[in-house]
Amino acid sequence: MEWLARLEPRALVAVIAALGVLAALPFLIASFRRFRRLRLAGATLHLLIAGVLILAATAAGLLGVNLFTYARLTHEQEAARVTTRQLAERQFAVSVQTRQGPPRHYNVRGDEWQIDARVLKWRALGTLLGFDTVYRLERLSGRYGDLPSERDAPRSAYALAQDPGLDFWGLVRRHHQVLPLADALYGSAAYVPMAEGAEYVVSVSASGLVVRPANDPARKALGGWK
Repeated sequence: MEWLARLEPRALVAVIAALGVLAALPFLIASFRRFRRLRLAGATLHLLIAGVLILAATAAGLLGVNLFTYARLTHEQEAARVTTRQLAERQFAVSVQTRQGPPRHYNVRGDEWQIDARVLKWRALGTLLGFDTVYRLERLSGRYGDLPSERDAPRSAYALAQDPGLDFWGLVRRHHQVLPLADALYGSAAYVPMAEGAEYVVSVSASGLVVRPANDPARKALGGWK
């Protein structure tokens, strides 16, 4: 069990997928041999068993690909740096720098910017096996400070992540009660005011997102925030 405890969930899923493919190989070989001997019933049975194993391995592989879009979380850590530059009244250029790639730039309308994330925590068994809480930044959007503008003014929202292949989050959410390892699934969001030249640090912990100012314009914006 020690080697299993050192595996992260994504590696474990990859191992399960590989084992499924390896387990299917003998049944495929046996099926082909029986087809050559015209033993159709036995060949069909072995082929069906191989197909089930390959489908299970494919599903595990798709889950592994989806989990790679999540970042492991063992303690509070920096997830992104966000800078804002004013373009016009209630319109800002917002740059998001994550650890996964170069900065991305967005045109955001409103008085505040908001960032959303998905967080997945494991049950006690998953924790004992060494599984860490994982998160994924999902969306950047603009907010208005007053309700009339929030209802009627132009809105802006951008995806920060895409779901490749099988949607792991949706699968766990639909079958949460029967999956042995998944514990809490929840969305977390934080928003702060936009200001010329402001820079913020977005941190994430097991309890969700936290945004802190990283320079004087950001601290000044937060100090005068109403």
